[in-house]
Amino acid sequence: MSNAMADSIADIHKYAFANLKRSSTVERIVENIITLIKKQSLKVGEKLPSERHLCEMIGISRPVLREALKALQVMNIIDIRQGAGAYIKSLEPEDVIEHLDIVFHLDSSLYRDLYESRRILEAGIAALAVKNIADEEIALIEKNIEEAEACLDDEILFYEKDLELHDLILKASGNRVIPVFMQSVNKLALLLRKKTNAMPNIRKNTIRDHRQILSALKKRDQQEAAQAMERHITNVADAFLEALEAVK
Repeated sequence: MSNAMADSIADIHKYAFANLKRSSTVERIVENIITLIKKQSLKVGEKLPSERHLCEMIGISRPVLREALKALQVMNIIDIRQGAGAYIKSLEPEDVIEHLDIVFHLDSSLYRDLYESRRILEAGIAALAVKNIADEEIALIEKNIEEAEACLDDEILFYEKDLELHDLILKASGNRVIPVFMQSVNKLALLLRKKTNAMPNIRKNTIRDHRQILSALKKRDQQEAAQAMERHITNVADAFLEALEAVK
């Protein structure tokens, strides 16, 4: 790397860190560095400034900084190399499963990939449920929808009911292998579902979609059940991605 390029990167880092809120708490330092990654002021593979320079730029003590760096290392956000410094890691979804907000901020196309995965899997699950679902399970799904409609204005309770409905359909499918796949998809989708359930228009439309899925299950119509589930995931995806574009 040329001296001029190194100086330029150093200036960028100095400007980025100088604009952080000064704080002596480890939590705030971690939060601030994550914010810089989200804004792409710090990029994958970049080396962080030295501890001395970071302390000067942020205005903190070295012990506090070291604690923050250790926390970021545990979170798989940075890689601390002995004698070489700290580097921003490649933020793949499987590496930072507990910190997906960072991953999706860096690559918003992952939203579409996630919805596509849910469409494929859950449409098939709904069709399979038609073959195996018992009347008692249909009654539980109907009860779930009624309870969800009753708590339409409570995004937390509605979120729980939404998860429950999809889980009821998964169990009704009777397949013992599909839940293994869905476990990974659901981990990735948790963040996204919290975001969508916070949107009142999506909650209202979800009730409508869930009733259509229920209707197909009652009729024991595999094709209609798959289509209703696919339509539901598509509706949520379209509304969320439209809202996402609006705030860019």
